[in-house]
Amino acid sequence: MNATSEQRMASRDAELELRQSIIDACREMAAQGINQGTSGNISVRTDEGILLTPSGLPYDRMKPEDIVAMKWDGSWTASTGNVPSTEWRFHLDILKSKPEVGAVVHAHPIFCTIIAIMNRSIPAIHYMIAAAGGNDIPCAPYAQYGTAELSHAALNALRHRRACLLAHHGLIAVGPNLRKALWLAVEVEVLAKQYHGCLQLGPPPLLPDDEIDSILKRWGQYGLRDSGTPKNAHQSS
Repeated sequence: MNATSEQRMASRDAELELRQSIIDACREMAAQGINQGTSGNISVRTDEGILLTPSGLPYDRMKPEDIVAMKWDGSWTASTGNVPSTEWRFHLDILKSKPEVGAVVHAHPIFCTIIAIMNRSIPAIHYMIAAAGGNDIPCAPYAQYGTAELSHAALNALRHRRACLLAHHGLIAVGPNLRKALWLAVEVEVLAKQYHGCLQLGPPPLLPDDEIDSILKRWGQYGLRDSGTPKNAHQSS
């Protein structure tokens, strides 16, 4: 076997592993309770474009060959005849616009969606808000699913953040890799649940901006580490 053949085989193996990681993350979303049925979707960056979950296929039936490969121009292929998620547009646009992002997780967690239905952002009720990159987790204005308008609204909300809510819809979380994006999605749902609980007692006191700025400067490796991390996505320290 020559070097070129070995490189092709290594590339195929790497893509197969990446496809399986998407399936594993989809199943982990269900196990963590941040998604129901087939409503969520996941994408990861590749050299040629993105790999994306197909539309309407249950996670427990999903196989690596079901994952859709989409190029940066929006053209796509799937060996099993699947079509890409209806939300492919914001996945593609986020990964094109934010080169530091390697993966996008979209889900409809119960508490995030409750807050999003109310068109609220999640404010600085807890220092873990810094995980998303600032002093809040903004809520993008409503636009119909799968549209360019929704993609534009999501990109605006994510301009200085790693997570946002979508009004009357759900959550987007991004990260340099899929493990970190999924971890962040779970953390945001925890924050949404905390915020919802606080609102039952009245307007919650918030951490001041200078405190969040100080935390952001100290953030460093706080949160999920890439090595030696248990599979359970919820780990904050």
